[in-house]
Amino acid sequence: MPVWKRLLLTAYYYGFHPHRWWRNRRLAAEGRLPLVVLIYHRIADDAANVWTTHPRVFARDIDWLQRRFRLISLEEVQQRIRQGYNDEPCVSITFDDGYAINCEVALPLLIQRRIPLTYFVSTAPILEGAYFEHDLRMGNRFRPNTLAEIRQLADQGVEIGAHTRTHPDLGRVHDLRQLRDEIVTATEDLQDAVGVPIRYFAFPIGQHANLNAQAFHLARQWGFEAACSAYGGFNEPGGDAFHLQRAGVDGPAILTKNWATLDPRKKYQIRRFDYGEAPEPAPEPVGVAAGE
Repeated sequence: MPVWKRLLLTAYYYGFHPHRWWRNRRLAAEGRLPLVVLIYHRIADDAANVWTTHPRVFARDIDWLQRRFRLISLEEVQQRIRQGYNDEPCVSITFDDGYAINCEVALPLLIQRRIPLTYFVSTAPILEGAYFEHDLRMGNRFRPNTLAEIRQLADQGVEIGAHTRTHPDLGRVHDLRQLRDEIVTATEDLQDAVGVPIRYFAFPIGQHANLNAQAFHLARQWGFEAACSAYGGFNEPGGDAFHLQRAGVDGPAILTKNWATLDPRKKYQIRRFDYGEAPEPAPEPVGVAAGE
């Protein structure tokens, strides 16, 4: 993030902080305080891309969050949404993709502090050692997590989530067989390999253009407990507990502060993705058409 933009965002955060504090206190008193889900990708000190956060920044983020919020699992986020009542500031932490370097600092920090975490990984990099295409296009060959690392994380209580097989833009995928392989078969392969239930799914990239209503319905039909986007947004008590809205906070700490404190400007700018009702199954043919 350019320095000028970071300075403007910092001024905006502190300038409107009293208003946010007052508004959030009122929402909490009414039991209507939204729930926040944050996304990190890669914690490293090389500043390789916009989805890399420096370890010192990440540690400061976690310290700040722990002082001000209840850090909860996605399961508890869903519970509070379904009960239609939330009176305390809550944040859930997630990671996407599955980079091995996260096991050096970030994940041990969260595990040591017993902070709930959902770690979404793509199956091909984990099982085949394949590099992510988006990294290769930038000339980077970042090692993905190994299966042994993912098994160890699961043993330590980390919730492992599905993030497709090859990290495609699902907004461009309309072939049902490919969707089924990326969402269902890839998850079954990951589940069998890791040996734990895979309960949550996250769309790669996750902006509006990268979502797919058919993929939402396929995820629900397979049995996922939730499908997660990444275009930003807050989860309202009494709202949709299947589609969990998340916000990316890779980079400077001011992004975490703005999202976690429910930036009101974002709240009114964000358009929720409407995936509609699941289509009715086609009726079975009868009579002569059915071969009788």
